[in-house]
Amino acid sequence: MLLAYKLAFASERVRASGIEATEFPSLADAMEVYAVPRIVVDGVPRWDGAVPERVFVDRVLAPAFE
Repeated sequence: MLLAYKLAFASERVRASGIEATEFPSLADAMEVYAVPRIVVDGVPRWDGAVPERVFVDRVLAPAFE
């Protein structure tokens, strides 16, 4: 989640939010959260787990259909 915040700080075009799945179970269910971190980009769950910073940025910038 720290990488998401760093990316949001670096670009005004990016927003980042951290959601505690146990506090928002309906949202966690809607985003199919089964592992953390669950990365969601533009409302679409994209991947689970921590990745290196360069990989994180590449994945955020990649089209959703990849």
